Amino acid sequence: MEPVPPANPLRRTPVQQRSADRLARILDACAELLDETGYDDLSTRAVAARAEVPIGSVYRFFDNKRAMADALARRNLDSYAARIGHRIAAAPAGDWRGAIDVILDEYIDMKRSSPGFALIDFGMQIPVGGPAVDPNHRVADRLTDLFAGHLGRTPDEALRRSVLVAVEATDALLQLAFRSDPSGDPGIITETRELLRAYLARTLQ
Repeated sequence: MEPVPPANPLRRTPVQQRSADRLARILDACAELLDETGYDDLSTRAVAARAEVPIGSVYRFFDNKRAMADALARRNLDSYAARIGHRIAAAPAGDWRGAIDVILDEYIDMKRSSPGFALIDFGMQIPVGGPAVDPNHRVADRLTDLFAGHLGRTPDEALRRSVLVAVEATDALLQLAFRSDPSGDPGIITETRELLRAYLARTLQ
């Protein structure tokens, strides 16, 4: 069994742009190979070959493929939060229903189009994080802060709890939606959207 990666999966953080670009190529290659081979057959050597970097470059950043997968999951979350933040910033302040639609739509778009996302997601699909680092908590924390900023309110404990429950419920429902339809069952997605609006109304309204 591979060791559980630490809270920060990178052995070292790139400082120069050239190093950051190389790390991005490694993660891009990891994502592509996950779609092609799955996690079990993923190897650091194959990632190095796809990224066209020496194998030593992969080990410069990662101890093993689990750490690499965890880094990809974290990059997915950063990208997701950035996409949501950009769209919410352009929306009318206080429009929490519109914010829910953005959060759901951006996730579905990444599920359909982002390489490797179906397997890695934000860390939920394979055991890439330590027991104390629950990916749903990481997602909920980022979304709570985005909601709070958009609504002009303090991200208090009640809001954090409600968003966490919503994230857990949405995760389960969308797994069902994409299990029954590779593009996401439209009916289940619609039900998920209605459930989120009804549940979060009491906290966000």
